[in-house]
Amino acid sequence: QVQLVESGGGLVQPGGSLRLSCAATRNIVRIYLMGWYRQAPGKQRELVASITSGGDTTYADSVKGRFTISRDNAKNAVYLQMNSLKPEDTAVYYCNADRPWGTWGQGTQVTVSS
Repeated sequence: QVQLVESGGGLVQPGGSLRLSCAATRNIVRIYLMGWYRQAPGKQRELVASITSGGDTTYADSVKGRFTISRDNAKNAVYLQMNSLKPEDTAVYYCNADRPWGTWGQGTQVTVSS
C-alpha cells in the first residue's frame, strides 16, 4: 500500500493548460500502475489516464489528444499534462496506484471557467 499526494490544480480558462503532479509519500520499489482519476460534482469518479512502469498508457475517450500522462519511475511520481481544457474537465483530480495498491488522498481541484 502506498500513499500519494496530488498537486498542481487551479483555476484556468477554457483552452488553457495545467500540469498535475503526484508522488508517493515514502520510498518504495517500482509501482506498476499509476493513474489519474477525477470526480465532478454529482458524478462518479472516473479514470482519466493510466500508465504502467513500462510506459504503456490508457486514456479516457474524453481526454484523448488533450491530456498526456507521464511518470518518473525513480521518483515514483506521475504527471498529467492537460491542454485545451474544457469546462467539463472541472473536477477534483486524484491519483492512485496498483501493485502496490494506493490509497485515495484529498485530490487537487481543477476548475475550468471563464
